[in-house]
Formats: sequence, structure tokens, C-alpha cells
Amino acid sequence: MSSLKQDELKVLESKTSRSREVFLQSKLVAPFGIHSNYRFAEPYPHYFTRGRGPKIWDVDGNEYVDYNMAFGALVVGHGHPLIVEALREQLENSTILGYEFQDTHRYAKLLCERFGIDMVKLSTTGTEATMYAIRFARAFTGREKILKFEGCFHGGSDAVLVSVKPTRAKAGHRKNPIQVPASLGIPKAVTQNTIVAPFNDVEALESIMRKHGGEVGAMILEPAPMNMGYVQPRAGFLEAVRRLADEYSSVLIFDEIKTCGKFYGGAQDQFKVNADLITLGKAIGGGLPISGIGGKKEIMETVVPGLVSHAGTFNSNPLSVTAGIVTLTKILTRNAMHGITSLSEKLAKGYRDIIGDQKLRAKVSWGGTSGAVAFTDHDVVDWRTFQDCDIGKWYAYCFAMMNRGVIPAGPSPDEQWTVSAQHGQEDIEKHIEAFKQVTSYIRQYETKLPIVEAV
Repeated sequence: MSSLKQDELKVLESKTSRSREVFLQSKLVAPFGIHSNYRFAEPYPHYFTRGRGPKIWDVDGNEYVDYNMAFGALVVGHGHPLIVEALREQLENSTILGYEFQDTHRYAKLLCERFGIDMVKLSTTGTEATMYAIRFARAFTGREKILKFEGCFHGGSDAVLVSVKPTRAKAGHRKNPIQVPASLGIPKAVTQNTIVAPFNDVEALESIMRKHGGEVGAMILEPAPMNMGYVQPRAGFLEAVRRLADEYSSVLIFDEIKTCGKFYGGAQDQFKVNADLITLGKAIGGGLPISGIGGKKEIMETVVPGLVSHAGTFNSNPLSVTAGIVTLTKILTRNAMHGITSLSEKLAKGYRDIIGDQKLRAKVSWGGTSGAVAFTDHDVVDWRTFQDCDIGKWYAYCFAMMNRGVIPAGPSPDEQWTVSAQHGQEDIEKHIEAFKQVTSYIRQYETKLPIVEAV
């Protein structure tokens, strides 16, 4: 291990001894001391106590300007006073009723109008939303197979835990990827029903659909993949996906769990390509758990009780719906989203200027409220090009930034930054200044680290 990583890691460990203590207690009652495997980190996970505005505090009392923002769920920022006030009032009435809440139709209408959909069904998590979207599509088409794109993550259900982070040794030819299960415990028969294609490659997708298109009930993708950093769709790619879905009568699903919080009207509005179904989540709840499956009326109306299953005790619970209404009507307005995007653009420009000045081997991709830094000499356009990134340099960057009071992005190289409604110009300047301070250290760090395969 290089002295750089040892130095920065030692500093971080010296500042987070309480996290280590909590970890040692936590792992006695929970595997690896965490309740989402993506939160695990070496030498131990960090544990936090509170957040306010753009900042977050760990159990040792260290203060950070937070650009993870709960993996993009907190575009409103931590503890937004308007949401706190609304929830305090709702708590006096109920946390959950077990029946439909009186304001749910209002929230559903807001979602339909904002994201350009006819109808919506609410659920609680992103995993549930994508699971239901695939079920609705299969029921509508009568076909069992789905097509997903290599490197895209769509939650924890078996059908989509395929080729999420496959190694090159297992993944096959880049034009025709092999189906690689992303976890133990997934039946082979399930994996075989999920066809895999490379993102941003129209020619390869056309070839795969010529072979399998008649069997594909749904094509699901993140319009801008955000589990390999931040990948922009090439010009014409989403249009080609739409054309092929139509040609083979497959239901096109845009997984907008993340992108619905990156652009005011989501990815459909941003890229001017419409899907048949979309999934919504994260940012639409203002920090509370809620998600949705929405789309064309002709598909949504086939979700008939007793025929197509959709259920959930916590679906449309009063707290999440209340927070969601406040989020969409009072916080993440069109003007506010424009302002957040402007700050995100300044952050991206700051990164690019420093990278250019320091001649650092790195690329920046951004759009809307988010962006990502990849330590590579070429653009990341799909999973295979993401595999070329220097993972060791990314962790050196992350440790060094945290030591300077900035959590620069989600806590792994495949994540991105999120700017919130409560970040200000001074927060962006602190982020940029911290990066300027750590570039020489990043350049020196040469120890290679592997991408952890999703198994």
C-alpha cells in the first residue's frame, strides 16, 4: 500500500475512532455491521448521527459538507424546515392508516403532471418500483424475457441482479455480453430470462434484438446510468432504444429512480424521449421512503386487483406523501432546480479547470444536480470503459477530501455527487478548494485496486 493511502487513511482513522467502536458492536448483531451492503467500507463503515442543510456529522463529531446526499435521495438537503414542519403536523394525526390517505391523489397528480405520465401506482422503495414495472410489462405483453444494460443497477430483485458489475473474465464479448448473476442465490432460470446488452451501442443492441426481440416483454434502462459514475447517453441512442421497443412491441421502461431528481421533469423531459413506463423514487420523497411506477394508461389500467399483483402496507403512507407534496410544490420547484443545476455546473467547471491546470488523468461528466469524476484518460460511455478507471486513485481522492471536510460524492467510484437545494456558493467553493489541495496526492498514488464484483 502506498504511503499516500496510508497517510490519508491513518488521518481518517484517527478522526473516526468512535465509528470503529460502533462497527465492532454492530457486526455482532448484523453481518458486517451494516444494513445495506453498499454502505460497507474498509477498514470499517462510517456511522453518522445527524444532518442539517448541506452538512452531516459523524459519531465522532466530524462535520462534512455532504455531496452524497443519501445517494441522491436528499436533493432537498438534510432536515429541510418546510418538510420538518409538515411532518410534525402530520405526526399529530397518524404515521400510517392502513387505508388510502386523503392526500395521495393530490400527490399522484403532481407526479403525473411533472413527469409526463398518465397514471401512477405508489410503492416504497426503488427495488419495489422496478420489480413492479417489470411485472406490469410482462403481464401486458405476455412475454417473460426482459432486456437490461450491462452495468446498470435496478434494485435488489432477482430479475435485474444480472450483469451489474461483472468482471471482464466473466462478461463475455462487449458486443454480446454474457448473463452474469450479481449475487449468489439467484436461480439460473431467472438469470436466463434477462438478456444483457451494452449501453450506448446501437449496432450491438440491434443485433441482440434481432435475435431475441420477439421474446422481450420489457427493455429497462437508466436513461443516464448512475452506477458507473455518470454516463451520458450518446446522441441518438435513446431514440434507437425507443424505435426498437416499438419495432418488437416491447414495453420500454425508464428507471428514473435517480434521474427524476436530477432534472425538473426527469430524463424523459431532459432527453425528449418517452418511455412506456417509468419508475420514480429517491428525491420525490424529500428524504422519506416512497417510489412510483407510472406510464401509459393502456398499460397501467391492466393492473387489476386479483389479476396483476401490486401491494404494500407502507405504500402511500401519510408521512411520505406529505413530505412528497411539500418537496414537489415548495422546494424542488422549476426555479429551484435551475439554481441547483447552476451550482452543479459550477462544481463541474471547477473540477475540469483544476484537472486541466494540474494535467491530472481524469474526466468529469455531469448533468442536472449531479456529476462524477472518473480517473481515466477517456470518457466513460458504458460498463467496459468504466472498468478502465483507476479505482485506487478514486479512493485516495475520497479519503483525502473527507479529511478536508468534504464528502465529495457517494462513497464508491461508481457513484456521483448530488448538489441540494440547501447547498450554496460557499459550499461549492469549499469543495473545489479541497479538490485543488488533494490533486498532487492523487497523482502520486499508483496502487491499483480492483472494482468489487457485484456478487
